[in-house]
Amino acid sequence: MVNKKSRSEVRLQKHRRMRNRFSGTAERPRLSVFRSNNHMYAQIIDDTVGNTLVAASTLEKDVKAELKKTNDVEAAAYLGTVIAKKALDKGIKEVVFDRGGFIYQGKIKALAEAAREAGLEF
Repeated sequence: MVNKKSRSEVRLQKHRRMRNRFSGTAERPRLSVFRSNNHMYAQIIDDTVGNTLVAASTLEKDVKAELKKTNDVEAAAYLGTVIAKKALDKGIKEVVFDRGGFIYQGKIKALAEAAREAGLEF
């Protein structure tokens, strides 16, 4: 019999491999993205100290109020602009994008492109 790993196990393995290649620094922190079935989360992390500098998710009241659904491409794009605005307010312009083992398409791509358009560089 062929044993097949679950989708979440494969994603976690990809994420661990990716995290070996890069980490966030004070000059260029890491933009980490996670999506669940119902919501999306984005945070900007300085890995040298282990601090979350900026965070945003579709669970926040002001973000949720702007959205019809919290788990579609439009919600991801809006979250990308929100996280970029918060980062620019804190003086963060350059980040390293960590897609969290997810494939770069759909919601992840929409979030990344919206963050770029709002002023983040990666």
